[in-house]
Amino acid sequence: MTTEFKHIPVMPEEVIKHLNVVEGGTYLDCTLGGGGHSEMVLKLLNGTGRLYGIDRDLEAISFAKERLKGYKNFTAIHGNFHDVISLLPQNTALNGTMIDLGVSSYQLDNPKRGFSYHEDAPLDMRMDGSKGITAAEYLNTAPEDEIAETIFIYSDERWAKRIAQKITEKRKTTPLKTTQDLVNCIDAAIPKAVRRKAEGHPAKRTFQAIRIKINGELDNLETALNDIINLTVHGGRLCVITFHSIEDRLVKRAFQKMQSPCICPPAAPICVCGRKPIAKNVFSKVITPSDEELQLNSRSRSAKLRVVGKI
Repeated sequence: MTTEFKHIPVMPEEVIKHLNVVEGGTYLDCTLGGGGHSEMVLKLLNGTGRLYGIDRDLEAISFAKERLKGYKNFTAIHGNFHDVISLLPQNTALNGTMIDLGVSSYQLDNPKRGFSYHEDAPLDMRMDGSKGITAAEYLNTAPEDEIAETIFIYSDERWAKRIAQKITEKRKTTPLKTTQDLVNCIDAAIPKAVRRKAEGHPAKRTFQAIRIKINGELDNLETALNDIINLTVHGGRLCVITFHSIEDRLVKRAFQKMQSPCICPPAAPICVCGRKPIAKNVFSKVITPSDEELQLNSRSRSAKLRVVGKI
């Protein structure tokens, strides 16, 4: 059975409001997905300017091209937005960029992709199915201490060492092949009493960590954000939606450095490094989904929106 490509855009009204779309501008959707955010921007562009949409998932690219085929000022690009400099045409000047760092509903709901711990499926988890190693290949070959570190760093899972131990014990006899194989290792590692009291599925954190690892989701994220703000015109906006504390800390830190880049010693009477602020916060606190949105899309519950403007 083929899963219909669907992805409900998170905080669409808030993103569009703070993206501050102007006719004739050039915009970038770094995580095109189902094209929900992009279509809202294209409507506001009213046939002018240009919108580039980047995605690692070829199925997302295919769906978005079909959905947005009526917009002649839309260009879809297959790739990782971490490579934004090489993916965009030379001398591109951006008026605004949006990034949704979450996994699409399609990826979660399509069993064959291996993102879900609710379905027994091949243990894949690649956002770009055309390249890279699968989660199964990683878990069947990586050293036990590396797996434990990956799970702990990317999810704060307190049982990371025991989970890694169960994974390596399992692969000694039979390689992990499916999502259920990984769930079984997690269940064997976490005591029943802990699992009963846990909020949500006990496999959630481990699946998140392995997904982040094999897709390199946080690798060079700060560099990519800096590349994007450097391509942005004066007054342009960079909107980023995060879904867990690890990536949110990275985005927050990157935005802080854009606003306070000075590396002089705190005791120095004057700044001599010459680094000047290149961005400022558009609002002081993060924006989270409304109660109405949470009722319509429970997967948005952990989302946070941060926005900076180029100065």
